[in-house]
Amino acid sequence: MCSTTLRSIARASAGDCLYILAKLLLMKKLLFICSKNRLRSPTAEAVFSEYEGLAVESAGIDREAETPLSSEVIEWADIIFVMEKSHRSKLSKNFQPWLKGKRVICLDIPDEYEYMEPALVELLKKKVLPLLGTF
Repeated sequence: MCSTTLRSIARASAGDCLYILAKLLLMKKLLFICSKNRLRSPTAEAVFSEYEGLAVESAGIDREAETPLSSEVIEWADIIFVMEKSHRSKLSKNFQPWLKGKRVICLDIPDEYEYMEPALVELLKKKVLPLLGTF
């Protein structure tokens, strides 16, 4: 997302640059975390990336995750969603220095869904959208 946005800004006029930058500053930055970043959190990233005003990333808390969690993405995020209580515990244990002032929400979604499974998509929307306020 970042490189695409930077290319857009580079080609834009001064007025357009201000508009793009203002839009970026107003975006809510959401981070979704599950164990391995293979099913639940990538589904959440795909679903909520479609919403105007949201910037979305996903990562896995386990070492063997497709996209392992990093301190940089934690610092970037405004709101962090974990799928299970165990993810919150690991997050606090391994990344405590970067969590100061961060809102961490446990969605209580078990690891029993496939990527983009309709029931998972529906459950994510049901749990996340009310927490965002404007959707």
